[in-house]
Amino acid sequence: MSDTILADMTALLDDLTKPKGSLGKLEDYALRMAGIQGRVPPRADRRAVFVLAGDHGVTDEGVSLYPRDVTAQMMANFMAGGAAVNVFARACGFDVYAVDAGVATDLPAWPALDPERSAPQESGGSPGFFGLKAMRGSANFARGPAMTDRQFATCLENGRRLALFASRSGYELVAVGDMGIGNTTSAAALLSALGFCPDDMVDRGTGIDDATLERKRLVIAGALDALGPFPAGPGGAARAGAAFCGPELATAAGLMLGLADARVACVLDGFPITAAAALACRLNPDAAACMFAGHQSRVRGHRPVLDALGLDPIVSLDMRLGEGTGAVLGGFVVGLACRVPAEMARFSQLTVSKAPSDEVDY
Repeated sequence: MSDTILADMTALLDDLTKPKGSLGKLEDYALRMAGIQGRVPPRADRRAVFVLAGDHGVTDEGVSLYPRDVTAQMMANFMAGGAAVNVFARACGFDVYAVDAGVATDLPAWPALDPERSAPQESGGSPGFFGLKAMRGSANFARGPAMTDRQFATCLENGRRLALFASRSGYELVAVGDMGIGNTTSAAALLSALGFCPDDMVDRGTGIDDATLERKRLVIAGALDALGPFPAGPGGAARAGAAFCGPELATAAGLMLGLADARVACVLDGFPITAAAALACRLNPDAAACMFAGHQSRVRGHRPVLDALGLDPIVSLDMRLGEGTGAVLGGFVVGLACRVPAEMARFSQLTVSKAPSDEVDY
């Protein structure tokens, strides 16, 4: 953030008809948004959530509670407007885009948007669909890398294309969500390869039993030994991404990198999306400057990764659903934070006296 933007935004917040700093973290979010956008006051009126879907070959190892078919079934639910993220998005003013980043099965012939040419959805309208299938699900990383280097690069590029669409469409805040059976296993393996403690990263996901949890741990440990090592730096991070990412997580990382390049704020969802964010930040450390943590999920490894990224979760509601639900809730709060300096009256415009001390409250 430039010194000028920081000074101008701080002065504006202090001129609002309230005690200085009395809106707490909302003022912090407004400051961050001003820094990202380079304008005072910032705006977050145009909001979208991208729900990226992909399948994972590692589910062949019996590490998930649900069958792989659920990914495609939930895509149909998103497009019908019946999923939790649709409900949250309607209430919070987000346009919904479902993205086939690599679902294993064929999906219905929904009209597909072109990231290079399409216009944005109208707020509150039917979900938009992007068909960006880079593969039919990832390979089973217990038997070899999840994807080839070329497939990984394609996913990153597809994510950047989505970011370009978001920027050209005028979105000021983008929430990122995921759908992919088995992706907590993929996320835990990816984060372990990036240097996080595996014991802290492996959790029950959607609620697996003790035997399945132990199998999940063993699968990840074996794959780390077989596919590593993963050196520090962007090259090692890219190798870890190809080894363990599902297509939705690699595409999410590309989306975050593209949003950072375009200076568009990005709101993260839960554990899998935060794993993609950790990957994006290893590929380009500057990407973190445009990120918000929408929420802290119940997945054990989520908070340590947020802490490593320097992100404080906006809400904590014991959620572990995914889909972008936590990102939409957190993004709505950021939107409120931007409306405050844009719409509140100012001391300099009214005959309201400021308190003589910063310590005085109403």
